[in-house]
Amino acid sequence: MSRAAEHPEASEVVARPGPVTAERRGRPRSAAADSAIIEAVLCLIEDGVSIGELSMERIAREAGVGKATVYRRWSGKNALMLDVMRSLDDQSPQLDGDSVRDDLVSLLEFLRRRGLAKRSSALLRTVVSHVQAQPELWAEYHDAVVRARHEALLAVLRRGVANGEIRTDRDLETIADLFVGPMLAHAILHEWREMPEGLAEDIVDTVLEGVRPRPQAAAG
Repeated sequence: MSRAAEHPEASEVVARPGPVTAERRGRPRSAAADSAIIEAVLCLIEDGVSIGELSMERIAREAGVGKATVYRRWSGKNALMLDVMRSLDDQSPQLDGDSVRDDLVSLLEFLRRRGLAKRSSALLRTVVSHVQAQPELWAEYHDAVVRARHEALLAVLRRGVANGEIRTDRDLETIADLFVGPMLAHAILHEWREMPEGLAEDIVDTVLEGVRPRPQAAAG
């Protein structure tokens, strides 16, 4: 029996976004096969296999399915890897839209919890580091997942500018990096550091203090 078939979390992996390739006509797809295939890729990466060393044949063997089963679901390795990466992502938080601070905290708390995910941020770092060497795949992942989250953050910041909570003389992309950067540094660059509860609030309050509009000098 393959490691993927034995893995107790396999059924959870594809419960999140499924493959983005178009559905084929015919008999219904097997969710168990989808799950086993994606879990097989994750297990191989956990064992230190690079994306360059992966082949559809090896993935099929690890998943305990035929190669044709893999190709019926994904046209190639890049399409499969995109879904593997998406399987590590959770649904983005719903924002209330009432408080700029609270919405920023929600977005950063989402990142903090991802850093504590049971599949481990170390596995996500491994996948991302390999995929960055493949610009086309990284661009697809960015368009499918990263862009929407970044736009959500920018929308909150624009609301902060509009209501006078955030200064207007600084680039919003730079301000966005100030909020997200510390959390990503904890999760990716300094994985040995703790990510305690309250970290999101601490980052948001610290940055907001620096980007609030400055009081106008009194007229002479």
